[in-house]
Amino acid sequence: MNLAGLRIALVGPMPPPEGGMANQTRQLGELLRREGATVTVVAVNAAYRPSWMAKVRGIRAMFRLVPYVVRLWRVAGQADIFHVMANSGWSWHLFAAPAVWIARIRGIPSVVNYRGGEAETFLHRSGGVVLKTLRGASVLAVPSRFLQQVFGQCGVPSEVVPNIVDTERFRPADTMRPPGAPRLVVARNLEPIYDIATALRAFALVLENMPEARLIVAGSGPEREALQALAAELRIAAAVEFCGRLDRDQMAELYRSASVVINPSRIDNMPNSVLEAMASGAPVVSTDVGGVPFIVKDGVTGLLVAAGDHSAMAAAVLRVLGDAELAERLRAAALSEVQQYTWTRVRQRWTEVYASVLSGARVAVRTA
Repeated sequence: MNLAGLRIALVGPMPPPEGGMANQTRQLGELLRREGATVTVVAVNAAYRPSWMAKVRGIRAMFRLVPYVVRLWRVAGQADIFHVMANSGWSWHLFAAPAVWIARIRGIPSVVNYRGGEAETFLHRSGGVVLKTLRGASVLAVPSRFLQQVFGQCGVPSEVVPNIVDTERFRPADTMRPPGAPRLVVARNLEPIYDIATALRAFALVLENMPEARLIVAGSGPEREALQALAAELRIAAAVEFCGRLDRDQMAELYRSASVVINPSRIDNMPNSVLEAMASGAPVVSTDVGGVPFIVKDGVTGLLVAAGDHSAMAAAVLRVLGDAELAERLRAAALSEVQQYTWTRVRQRWTEVYASVLSGARVAVRTA
């Protein structure tokens, strides 16, 4: 199947702010256009009109939802396929579900590209409503075998189409990083599920062994003040930099400068930050939650530890920093592993999914 000329309505969040799902939406749109497809983006996080409505809690959702639904309806008249980037919680109910139903009403096939790391909890809580909507979709696509298993337990078949890593942007440094102060990086938003506090506690232990080490936390979120206070309490504030959210090029440079990238999350699916770190030649130490073990092989392409265990996390970081041979082995294996997430590989999977959708495929939700 040739993607050239295909008219795709791509529904999902767009930067700003920078973030995993928003970056994947933007990147997919850019790559599909490069293949000759006509891509119309329907942003679920479009700016409020008027702008002051963003400060009015309670009713502001309606000021975003109504224009969003109207735009979906109009775009449906100009699209061959709806590609819906879906997440858990209210994001599903307010944005993904309306897109699927409007596509169904307008006779447009739809791909639900579900990416939420909290899928298991969400399906347990709202499974009936979610499955009813999925019956109206053509294909459910998920980025990992982890999510495929989660949906499979609910009787929903899915196609695995991995996240895309831009290996032109996220690439190893041209020269090896010179010896010097170890530079640790955490690239997650400052939210409870990403458990930056455990990374700070682990770093405090690393500092006891390597006083010259530095930690850079790249991300924004509601826990910033609390995390800065924790850094002060742990007496590591002088060695920790909260640099805020960075754009794609800035993140690429940061990964290339890292001695180790730490992923401390408690819930995860297929974190772009981990894949991008691997593609940038940075050794990864991550928690073993959710879909992470499906992309990071412990002791082969990275080191995995239990969530919330700051002692184990510190020990893993020190192991990488203290063993140059191990660090290089992890780096080389990760660079090889991450090639399966390049556009050349993923393009073929999306081509197959779109072909099945246009042939009349439907999500066949199995009932017990």
